[in-house]
Amino acid sequence: MNIAGLLRRAAADHAGQIALRLDDTEIGYAQFAERGGRFAAYLRATGVEPGERIGFFLPNCLEYLIGLLGTWQAGAVGVPLNHLFPDAPLRHAIEDSGVTRLVAPPGEVERLKTVLGGGGPEILTTGPDGGFARVLAAHEPVHDVVPRLDRDDALLMYTSGSTGVPKGVRQTHRNTTAQVDGVIDLYELTAADHVLNCMPLFHVGGLQLASLPILLRGGQITFMPRWDVTVWLDLAQRLRPTYGGLISTMMIDVGNRTAANPVVLDSFRICMFGGSRTPTAAIERLEAGTGIRGVEIYGQTEQSGLVVSYAPGDPRRPDSMGKPLEQVVRTRLVRVGGADDPAGGPDLRPGDEGVGELWVQGDAVTPGYWGIEAPEKWSDGWFRTGDLMSADADGYLYYVDRIDDMIVSGGENVFPQMVEEHLADHPDLAEVAVIGTAHERWVEQVTAVVVPTRPDVTAEQIAEWCATNPDLRGMHKPRRIEIVDALPRTGSGKLNRPELRKRFP
Repeated sequence: MNIAGLLRRAAADHAGQIALRLDDTEIGYAQFAERGGRFAAYLRATGVEPGERIGFFLPNCLEYLIGLLGTWQAGAVGVPLNHLFPDAPLRHAIEDSGVTRLVAPPGEVERLKTVLGGGGPEILTTGPDGGFARVLAAHEPVHDVVPRLDRDDALLMYTSGSTGVPKGVRQTHRNTTAQVDGVIDLYELTAADHVLNCMPLFHVGGLQLASLPILLRGGQITFMPRWDVTVWLDLAQRLRPTYGGLISTMMIDVGNRTAANPVVLDSFRICMFGGSRTPTAAIERLEAGTGIRGVEIYGQTEQSGLVVSYAPGDPRRPDSMGKPLEQVVRTRLVRVGGADDPAGGPDLRPGDEGVGELWVQGDAVTPGYWGIEAPEKWSDGWFRTGDLMSADADGYLYYVDRIDDMIVSGGENVFPQMVEEHLADHPDLAEVAVIGTAHERWVEQVTAVVVPTRPDVTAEQIAEWCATNPDLRGMHKPRRIEIVDALPRTGSGKLNRPELRKRFP
């Protein structure tokens, strides 16, 4: 099944409705399908074969989804490239994927030529006078869809590469359609839904979670090309979207901006948040400032997007991400300490004490990486996520930490995000991050890197406050406190812990 066929069917069913919006420009479903057909005609006329890779190095824009539709319609594979990648990972992703065409803004052409040493794929620039618009104008739209099987690749999406070179995650047509169907069913999306999409399309949150489900249901997408909390608040009040998502950093920005000047954002039926664990204080600040009761989400590129969340109306359990989407994945929690056993450690059952690594299999799970075997990520057909979780007796999952972020201090395991959860309650801290740094006696110590809300906050004051908090004593006590102006982030907006470790060895 080629996902392009489903998108074109939805476009035919909703031909007179608005599909895409950016600033003052709107594109209806009929125009969306026509332009996608024109791009497919160009690709086929210039010799693009089924399975060939077409790259998109763009911020959120109208050409993005039109280009992906045309790519799939021609039987090719879309490669959304992180628009925030530095030169080295960008070069790797372009060369590793072998894209033959690359759609990019005109302002990026010189950089791309420099990064690629003057070689590389054909570049089509966006904008009214760009190469993308010219090839659309030069080709009549095709209406047929090149057949692809469920197991054929639809996308290569590259990981952030914060711990090494980016890996190309293969996502098949079945992975993508299963994920999108799961989101539609869970959140009960309809043609009446309108998403304000500020999450980048080069990540699963912006593409498979926010955009494709809305397109398949005939709803509207309003794009933000870059994050700006003031613009988001304005659009949310004027356009009254029903659906949206915020990575944790964005959520913190909205909560901080509305803390003193609350606004009423009552149009949102679903407003997701995730990307990394979000402290309870930030969740409460968002609700106090906007009225939004956020819906927590968990997913990975390797799982094609969302795999844990809450259905509408489900009461939120404190600190829980919700339940797995059983229609797209099967899950198990394998006890920590079983990693040396090829079969894994004994599984945690719902309600068992302890922490386990989340293992998954199912329709949404990648068949593997592009050109990389990575046997350490697989065990007897199960994908090992690297995420540590616990589960209550009813099957609700609670995120604990990444396996490779765990601090071992004095022989005891300390999970950084648990310390962050309590430290975030400090009234004078806007953001916090916790890492392990070297200690002559404890081997590793808990180190807090914080962003204060005002310039006169000192490390000594924070340490004194921690000493009064019973959850920040003993092995959870931050023995070292560093004050910074901002925390380093990856291209997807997640906390970049490897960069923090470089800054604070």
